[in-house]
Amino acid sequence: MPINYREKIENSRVYDVARVTPLEFQPNLSARIDNRVLLKREDMQPVFSFKLRGAYNKMANLSPEVLKRGVIAASAGNHAQGVALAAQKLKCRAVIVMPTTTPAIKVNAVKARGAEVILFGDSYSDAYVHALELEKTEKLTFVHPYDDPDIIAGQGTIAMEILNAHPEPIEAIFCCVGGGGLLAGIATYVKAVRPEIKVIGIEAKDAEAMTESLKLGKRVILDQVGLFADGAAVKQVGEHTFALCQQYVDEMIVVDNDAICAAIKDVFEDTRSILEPAGALSIAGLKAYAEREGMHGKALVAIASGANMNFDRLRFVAERAELGEQREAVLAVTIPEQAGAFKAFCQLLGNRNITEFNYRYSDPKEAHIFVGLAIASTTDTGKLIVDLAAQGLNAIDLTDNEMAKLHLRHLVGGRAPQAEHEVVYRFEFPEKPGALMKFLDTMGHDWNISLFHYRNHGADFGRVLVGMQAPPNEKAEFAAFLQNLGYPYWDETQNPAYKLFLG
Repeated sequence: MPINYREKIENSRVYDVARVTPLEFQPNLSARIDNRVLLKREDMQPVFSFKLRGAYNKMANLSPEVLKRGVIAASAGNHAQGVALAAQKLKCRAVIVMPTTTPAIKVNAVKARGAEVILFGDSYSDAYVHALELEKTEKLTFVHPYDDPDIIAGQGTIAMEILNAHPEPIEAIFCCVGGGGLLAGIATYVKAVRPEIKVIGIEAKDAEAMTESLKLGKRVILDQVGLFADGAAVKQVGEHTFALCQQYVDEMIVVDNDAICAAIKDVFEDTRSILEPAGALSIAGLKAYAEREGMHGKALVAIASGANMNFDRLRFVAERAELGEQREAVLAVTIPEQAGAFKAFCQLLGNRNITEFNYRYSDPKEAHIFVGLAIASTTDTGKLIVDLAAQGLNAIDLTDNEMAKLHLRHLVGGRAPQAEHEVVYRFEFPEKPGALMKFLDTMGHDWNISLFHYRNHGADFGRVLVGMQAPPNEKAEFAAFLQNLGYPYWDETQNPAYKLFLG
């Protein structure tokens, strides 16, 4: 018999622990995109995330006998805190299996709620498998983070609150997507009550499990997922959630990390609150949708799903927000290496605000300058490049060049003409002890490392740029090394940013 999700949502037992969060008008963002933007403030829940709704609804519906034996969950973040809070309220045992790489602040937050924490494995997948084993051996009940009708119904209460708070017309509701529990719950309720409202899911560019699954009509398993928006990074969406999203979701939108950072800044400017990357996904998608549709004067609702931000991630967010908002351009400009050329170039920039400037002498004929500029729009960048070309200066737009934004701006001036046969690769290392040694051990060859740049972004992975002197006749060995390493990688040897400044 099909589940009546509307009835299930309306009867969900969430308000013993959850608050009816405000639906707040965002004046600055609304004025900037010329639409009425409303933010559903789930970041104001006791655990700073919507996750406690589904967790409590699932656990409150367990029989006293089952509840007495206790529950178990696998999570590195918000779901863990939701289960721990629910267990505290219901006075039952809760065991949370977390990866060994989980930041101490998250582990301590779960322990503070009285839950037992078991650190196991390097990833969520490892923790999940171990939790299922403990479920059987200790006769506990597994509380899934998203793929369970009670979890979905608990998250769906957010939609009920939105429609109660805003009976006036709403063009669309935007929702972040990880495993799909939040999107499925909201879409199911909205389409049952006010089907004219569009429900749009938002995923990060490197974690598009729902987007790809809906496109192909079946659940796909991603090989890798980016972890910047770690609260919404899953390799496969749920079976229940996928079926509901197939039926009720109007569209999926994918945004990149720069857009997420810009959205975090947007919310901060309106609320002085700092969302976690997954919590800001919906705002980034809302902005992209409004721009794509040329929309004006419409009511658009985004769900601020969480605010469990690692403090050391803020530097990356601040650095990339201007790029994501298209308020900064990054250019490589070639000028003559002669007296007066540098001053003439600066004059061509006019009254533009310079956000970054890197230069080092390296050639008697040409100078390569790495420059960041505040811009009004992307058309401003194009006009500047044309103006520079008219004066005989070649400029390359590096604004969308990941290697330039992540590494080059910290390495400018590092030419090494003596580094023969240098190849340059960008890697993502797991942010854990031993990751670098695994890289060096796997390399297991006498290739000299000629360049190395690593930055910690406060995420679960580190981004590394590596130059190695690998002769052309050892191409097969080098390809085998990359294959055996098992880390995501990108060949940057032909990247113009590398050739101009480092090669």
